[in-house]
Amino acid sequence: MARIAFILLTHKDPEAIIRQAQRLTAAGDYVAIHFDANAKPADYQLLRDGLADNPGVAFAKKRLKCGWGEWSLVAATLEALRAAVATFQDASHFYMLSGDCMQIKTAEYAHAVLDGDSVDYIESFDFFNSDWIQTGFKEERLIYRHWFNERKHKWLFYQSYEWQKRLGITRRVPDDIEMMIGSQWWCLRRDTVEKVLEFCRTRPDVMRFFSTTWIPDETFFQTIVRHVTPEREIRTRTQTFLMFTDYGMPVTFYNDHHDMLLAQDYLFARKISPDAKALKTRLGFLWGEVGVTFPISDEGRALFKFLTGKGREGHRFAPRFWETESSLGRGRRLMVMVCKKWHVAKRLADQLREHTDLPVVDYLFNEEGGLPDLGGIERTVEKRNRHRRALVRMLFDYHQRDDLVICIDPAGYDLLCDFASDKAEVRILDIDCEFSDDYLIGHAKRVGLAGEQTPIEVVNQVLPTIRFDLQFENERIMDAQFDHFWRMRESVSAEENAVALAGFLNVEPELAQRLAALDYLFTD
Repeated sequence: MARIAFILLTHKDPEAIIRQAQRLTAAGDYVAIHFDANAKPADYQLLRDGLADNPGVAFAKKRLKCGWGEWSLVAATLEALRAAVATFQDASHFYMLSGDCMQIKTAEYAHAVLDGDSVDYIESFDFFNSDWIQTGFKEERLIYRHWFNERKHKWLFYQSYEWQKRLGITRRVPDDIEMMIGSQWWCLRRDTVEKVLEFCRTRPDVMRFFSTTWIPDETFFQTIVRHVTPEREIRTRTQTFLMFTDYGMPVTFYNDHHDMLLAQDYLFARKISPDAKALKTRLGFLWGEVGVTFPISDEGRALFKFLTGKGREGHRFAPRFWETESSLGRGRRLMVMVCKKWHVAKRLADQLREHTDLPVVDYLFNEEGGLPDLGGIERTVEKRNRHRRALVRMLFDYHQRDDLVICIDPAGYDLLCDFASDKAEVRILDIDCEFSDDYLIGHAKRVGLAGEQTPIEVVNQVLPTIRFDLQFENERIMDAQFDHFWRMRESVSAEENAVALAGFLNVEPELAQRLAALDYLFTD
């Protein structure tokens, strides 16, 4: 009988991982876990302690700091695979999962499916001739070298790409490698996994190539499996049910999707909403049940395509989701930096990108651009403000994180009040700057209260009003007495500001001191 070693890549919520591992191993299967080295040490220790007595669980010997689109995700998968192969000698299959995946069949059903056909399940389409990539880079993923994380170091990522493009610095795919692409959620037999690991040991040239490709978790295993396994033993599909919108965003499943999910011809589904408590509970009990029959209709994708297609034609079966969405999501944490001097907040935002893995977005309600494609809601500042909660919720989903940092101008007081009333945990950092006359004159010109030819006498007359207006914005925020409120001030020491920053970010004092120590933070 098939025995599955689940390869689980995770980075948060150790309690949920413990429950997931206990469920999967209760039926006689195994779990090998890689827990992101970016995560808090206390969370990792909680995970180790919670699964210490479970012989069906193994941990990757080496933990890596993972970033979306990086080689680190493949490297972490290989670490977990090596641990699984070495520890679970009778595991017949190795199944890639994430913390957002849940079973939609029983273990009994899954084992029967895998026993029924000795094949590998992995999406593996021709990289250049298929239409698997809908938007963004295609051949650029391969022919240029990508050293920087696009989300943490966006400027470096695209600057490096532009320089290589301008100078014509390209590279070729290794001659004997036929590039393939597909979903990273695969299920491979033991013999195939051992051949892949042997390939990694004997082909350092290929490993070097993939280590600087962009989003290699969609190409590495998909390509290597084709080189070590006969085509007749590969099913070019995944056993994990997942869908994407036309904009490349994963479709999320909620409580009312239970019956539809069980009717799909798959063993697991991704991704389940953190808010779908009832769905998670029902699916949690499913894996250990016996004697359950599953009538398969497999209509999920067709139904989704039909409904979204009707939306394209203008047929509306319900209000737009952003017209009814009332919360950012319970359990999420929105951190808002409020600062009138945008360059000050942006400098601090750059510090966060450099020294933490927090997703950070600059003045998204004031400046055009700067956001990924979110289906059109991001296109204008007016639309962003009108659908503010929906926009921020989509950013949480885009970054696949439960914490997010944004910058807001103090004039956006209504934004602060709106977010502060949400079910999510909203933290506010007020960055109090000093305003010289020269700065106020520049501000008057930027907002149209003065021009280059305006007499200085007229400008001087309006300065007290501008100063009072800025002071009013600041005092209004202070008087609101928001929960989870901290304040940094230009007039105090970096050490004092570090205390506020540590509380706001909930980080160690040493990291906060490093962030606050930027000597030109408040310089105009």
